[in-house]
Amino acid sequence: MMVMATAESIANFYGDGGESERLSRGIGRLEAARTLELLSRYLPAAPAVVYDIGGATGFYARWLGERGYAVHLIDAVPSHVDAARENCPPLASAHVGDARQLPWADKSADVVLFMGPLYHLTDRHDRVTALMESRRVLRDNGVLFGVVIPRWASTFVGMLRGWIYHDAYAAMVHEEITTGRHARPASWPNLFVDGFFHNLDDLQSEVRDAGLKFDSWSAIEGPAWMCHDFDCAWENPQQREHIMDLSRLAERSPEVFAASPHVAFISGVA
Repeated sequence: MMVMATAESIANFYGDGGESERLSRGIGRLEAARTLELLSRYLPAAPAVVYDIGGATGFYARWLGERGYAVHLIDAVPSHVDAARENCPPLASAHVGDARQLPWADKSADVVLFMGPLYHLTDRHDRVTALMESRRVLRDNGVLFGVVIPRWASTFVGMLRGWIYHDAYAAMVHEEITTGRHARPASWPNLFVDGFFHNLDDLQSEVRDAGLKFDSWSAIEGPAWMCHDFDCAWENPQQREHIMDLSRLAERSPEVFAASPHVAFISGVA
C-alpha cells in the first residue's frame, strides 16, 4: 500500500524556511499572490474560525490572523509548527498532528484550509479520510478551500528545463500522468517529495465520497508561471500585473487545469 510521505521527508523538502521561504521567491510569489486573491473572494468575513490543515509555517495563517480571523493551525512537521508559533502572533493555536485525525470538535469551524494534505497523502483512502475529517469539523454553512497539484505539473516543468529527456524522469511523469502517483526517483533527490497529483475526475470523486459538495475550482497560477524571464518580470510592476491578469483570465478554463502547478477548489457540507 502507498503511504504518506514522512514528516521528515516533507520537512527536508521544504527546508527550514518552510512555505514562507518557498512562497517568497520565484514562481512561488505568483502562487501566493493568487491564493490570497482567491481566499479574499471565497472566505466569509472576519471574525470567523479557520482551521489551517497542513498550514506549514503559517504564511496564510498570519495573513488571515492579521485580518481578524481566529486561525488554528495543524501540521505534521514539528519544525513547521514551531515556526508558525514564532512568526504568527495572531495565531489562535498551533498543533503537530495528522489531517486524518483532527483534534477539534464537530461543526466548530467556519473555514477549513486544506492546502497540502491531498498531494502529500498518496493513498486514496487516506485522502478521503482526511476530507471526511474536514467535513466533520466544518459547520453546515462553512467553506472548505483546498488545493491540489495536477497530474501534468512535473511534465511541464521537465519540458521547460530539459529534464524530460532523462529516462528516470520520463518514467516518473509517465506514472504521474497515467495513475496520479508521484514517486521521486532515487537519482533525482531534489524533486518534490512523493505524493499524489490529481486530475479533475480524481478531485471531484474524492470530495463527493467524503460527503462534501464540489462547488467550484480555480487554477491558481494557470500557464502564467511559464512567462519568459519570470523573476525579472515579477520585479517590474507593470509586467507583474500582466502576469496576474493572465492567471485570472485562465483560472476557470477547463483546458488550463493541467497547465497550472496548483488548482484550488471550493467545497461545503453536502
